[in-house]
Amino acid sequence: MRRSLALLVPGATLICCAQVIVPVSVSAPAPEASSDASQPEVAVAVEAGEASRVALDGADVDDDPMALHHESPDALRALMGAASTIELPIGGGPWHVGQGNRAIARHAIGRKACLQGLRDVTIQTPEQRALCGADFMVPVWQRGEGMQSAQYCIDVFEFPDLPCELPFVFTTPPQAEKICEAQGKRLCTQDEWNLACRGDPNGGPDRVYAYGNDLDLTVCNTDKSREHGPTCDVSTQEKLWTTCGTDTEPSGSFPRCRSRFGVFDQHGNVAEIMTRFEPADGEVKTQLKGSAFFYVDVAKKPDDPGGYWTRYPDHCNFDPRWHVEKLESAGHMNYHLGFRCCRGTQALDASRE
Repeated sequence: MRRSLALLVPGATLICCAQVIVPVSVSAPAPEASSDASQPEVAVAVEAGEASRVALDGADVDDDPMALHHESPDALRALMGAASTIELPIGGGPWHVGQGNRAIARHAIGRKACLQGLRDVTIQTPEQRALCGADFMVPVWQRGEGMQSAQYCIDVFEFPDLPCELPFVFTTPPQAEKICEAQGKRLCTQDEWNLACRGDPNGGPDRVYAYGNDLDLTVCNTDKSREHGPTCDVSTQEKLWTTCGTDTEPSGSFPRCRSRFGVFDQHGNVAEIMTRFEPADGEVKTQLKGSAFFYVDVAKKPDDPGGYWTRYPDHCNFDPRWHVEKLESAGHMNYHLGFRCCRGTQALDASRE
């Protein structure tokens, strides 16, 4: 899979409205039944100073939502970039890193529809690419400062950090950290994740949610009720795999579910693994937060004191303290839990050399 950035603008100075092409194949390997089929190429075009567009190469882009869901190790590793050679349990089956149980998953949005929704979205500018040193990452900075002051960058999409691919689940925090490290990154800290969610690169006031100050369950993939779906039984590992469907949608398929820094799906789709430092014992712990696709079922609790979202608010700064464990030994994984990665900026790395 090509993830390199090919700049068509000569020199370091950006020319207004010159086009920069990110020639990546954001097409997953073909479904297992036709794994030898050739893959369509998708070029993500970013125009300096203007909104980007997503160009589809031909009309053969598969829009079957289930075509995005893979369970074979080879198909899943093809999405993992530099982490593809890590020795991990990859592929379909209980507690194997992947996209969930395909047999019971329900996806509604295909690749073509997802890409069309991103046509007018600037995913990453050349300046952001240079500062982050990786595709599909954006820098984040404190209010009142500027881009060059950014100390870290965050993945735009949930892992595998590719537009219009389904996020990975059934990954433990140590496995997620190992995957991030193989790509020259690390798990995001909770503080980094929170700032990327609530902050404004132009110095405006913080937001309650990445997309605004009022909860709207239709903006993100948060409105899939399980009330009329299969019963999810989490009593054993085997039952969880066979009864709990990972009903995610392709990353970026909800274009409005995006923070002002440009980070997608911090609400809904999958909850995310991050880290937190505990001063009391001087240890780095795990922190799980962010809502998943079935948030509608836990948000609307009419009997909760205070009403609509009292128990599980899911705002950017929500600190649920779920499964706070030592990072190196944390073992929690789930059908609705994924992750994204962060890394220091190129400028920060240079200052440490």
